Amino acid sequence: MSWEQQGYESGHQPGHQQQSYAYDYEYGYGYGYGGQQPRYPDHGQATAPLPVVEPEPVPEPEPEPEAAVGPEPGEGAAEEKPKAPSAGRDRYFDTLRAVALIRVVTYHTFGWAWCGLVFPSMGIMFGLAGTLMAKSLQRPPLTVVRGRLRRLLPPFWFWGFFVVLAMLVHGWIPHWDLVYWIVPFGDPPGSQWGVQAWEILWYLRTYLWFVLLSPLLLKVFRLAPLPVLFLSLAPILVLNLVWSGPDGRLGNEMWDFSTYLFCWILGFAHRDGVLQRLRPALVVALSSAALGYGGWYAFAHQGEVGTYDLDEIPLAQAFWSAGYVMLLMWAKAYFRIDFAWLTRFPRLDRVVTVFNARAVTIYLWHEIALILAVPLIDQFWNVPAFETYLPLESQWFMFGVGWVLIAAFVLVCGWVEDVAGKKKPRLVPGGRAARMGP
Repeated sequence: MSWEQQGYESGHQPGHQQQSYAYDYEYGYGYGYGGQQPRYPDHGQATAPLPVVEPEPVPEPEPEPEAAVGPEPGEGAAEEKPKAPSAGRDRYFDTLRAVALIRVVTYHTFGWAWCGLVFPSMGIMFGLAGTLMAKSLQRPPLTVVRGRLRRLLPPFWFWGFFVVLAMLVHGWIPHWDLVYWIVPFGDPPGSQWGVQAWEILWYLRTYLWFVLLSPLLLKVFRLAPLPVLFLSLAPILVLNLVWSGPDGRLGNEMWDFSTYLFCWILGFAHRDGVLQRLRPALVVALSSAALGYGGWYAFAHQGEVGTYDLDEIPLAQAFWSAGYVMLLMWAKAYFRIDFAWLTRFPRLDRVVTVFNARAVTIYLWHEIALILAVPLIDQFWNVPAFETYLPLESQWFMFGVGWVLIAAFVLVCGWVEDVAGKKKPRLVPGGRAARMGP
């Protein structure tokens, strides 16, 4: 989200309406509602566990009992002592989740099309979420699904209250589909003024459907693991080559679900040890083929959408993410990577802990932080010393201010994740308990 994309001009505060439109058409996270352009130009995506407990990523909401640190983006159970992480924590997956969230914020700040090629955050987060979901389904499915909803929905409601209220104040008139702000089985509606804030909800909606369907998906996967894993790429091929799906909410859900289905099933494969049993040469060959096809398709079709950004080209996103995430998860299983060395660096380890325990909060509030960074920096121009010595026109400066605001939201709003997870509210995971009263 460059200064130009935000409608920024030195010394002048950009209008909200202008920001919303610029951002919506620049990035591929919007949907075709409320006058927006459809996410998929031709048919109609883009900015969480295990024993050793592998948590879920951005935004997963189901931490392992008192010891888990990470949700998807959201699962978050904080570690009490950074120097002695909870038994069973897998810092490799925790680190991947933290890097994925950082990449999401980076993409939404700078809009670099190559970000998804370097690190396909959403595919990685869905893969991590699938792994934790498979582990959790050792318990009764209804209990697991209810737990996931309990951890995801309260932070979503808390955040949504402010977003919906702001849109109402700015003239938005909702209709019956306001119900999607209660349970996002479909894309929640919103005004064009607030699109930059609510367009990221596609991820929570897609994650919710994966959670609801996981008991069935896991049963089918275990009937024939490898065939089901590779056939999970079939839906996105059908949508691209045979039938583009219906318009509206259902169509968007089908596209997103199909794009990341392989990554979710890959999480099952990792949890059940299927990847570890594959020969290295076969994994490298299959991953390279998927990466090659996804990369080729993105560049070969960039003329159709004006960019090679994977978030604008679902088929390329699906195959690139498939190859990338397969390599990451196979390497973790085959070489037994756990990043246990991270505990030797307490501050870095604590950062990873915070990112995992506050993944839902970071994911939901990061766009609002970037929105607020623009008028805040605009005020800096009124201070001569700031204008002289600070790089106010630099996107990197906005990136830094955005993270300061994200940190503030983590402090002010992160406790909701603790309450949702039936834990003692804390200002910062592993820190002092938050005071909920005077």
